[in-house]
Amino acid sequence: MDKQTFKVLVPHDFSSVAECAVNHASKIAASFKGEVHLLHVVSKQKEVDDIRVKLSKIAEDAEKRNGVPFHVIVRIGNIFEDIGDVATEINAGFIVMGTHGARGMQKIMGSHALRVISNSKVPFVIVQNKNPKADSTYDDIVVPVDYSEVTKQKLSVASNIAAHFNSKVHLFFDEESDEFLRKKLDREIAFAKNYFMERNISYTLNQSEESGNFKKQLIKFAARIDADLIAVVNTQEGALLPDFFGSEEQEVIANDAEIPVLMTNPTQQVVAGGVLGT
Repeated sequence: MDKQTFKVLVPHDFSSVAECAVNHASKIAASFKGEVHLLHVVSKQKEVDDIRVKLSKIAEDAEKRNGVPFHVIVRIGNIFEDIGDVATEINAGFIVMGTHGARGMQKIMGSHALRVISNSKVPFVIVQNKNPKADSTYDDIVVPVDYSEVTKQKLSVASNIAAHFNSKVHLFFDEESDEFLRKKLDREIAFAKNYFMERNISYTLNQSEESGNFKKQLIKFAARIDADLIAVVNTQEGALLPDFFGSEEQEVIANDAEIPVLMTNPTQQVVAGGVLGT
C-alpha cells in the first residue's frame, strides 16, 4: 500500500453516529484523494469473522456511496487502546470518531477515550449525528482566541486547514474588562489579522456579546453562522485542552448544535496537501 496515500481512521461501533463519522471521513479523504479505514475491536477471537463480514458490507456500501476507497480492520483488544496503535500503523492523517451527544458522552468519551485524544499524535474530529454538507466540507471554521501561549499555534492550525479546504476562519474572542488582559488580547487579535492577511486566508473577527460563559457563547455563535467545524488546540501532552476547556470540555465536544470539533495537540500541524508534522 502506498505510504503516501492520505488515510482517515474511523472507529466504528455500528451506530448511527459511526455512520455519520464515515460520511465526514469520506469527505476529508476525498479532499486529499485518500482512503478511509474502518476499525472495530472485539473481545474474543470467535467474534472476528462475523464482525469482519458486517464491517466489510458497511465499507462496500460506503465506498460506492462516497467514491473513496475503504478498508476494514478488526482487532482483538480494547477500542481505546487500539485506536492510537492502528492510527500509527496506517499513518493516519485524521481520526474521525462519533459521540452520542451529552447524554451518551461517557459511552464513547469516558476517561480512557479522553486520554487517547489528549495523547494522540493524530488530530481527532469528533462528530455527532450532523452529516457534512453535500456540496462542501469545511467552509466555515470557528477558532476561539485568547491571550494564551497557544494562540499562535491555533492560528497556524486554522490557517493550514483553511488553505486546504478553502475555508473562511471565524475568530471568536471574549469580552475582556480587565485593561491589562484586554491589551494582551488586542495584541493577539492584531497578530491574527496580519497572520491571515499574509497568507491570503479569509477571516472574520467576532466578539462575544457579553462576558461570562464563553463556551456557550462560542457554540451559540458557531450555530448562528452554521459553522462546519470548531477547531481547538491542546496546550500540554496528556491534558485535555486546559487552555480553553478546563473541566467542562464535554460541553463543547458534545455541543447541542452538533458541530464537529477538531482537536489537535501541540506537536500536530494539519497542513495543506495532507502532510502532518511536528
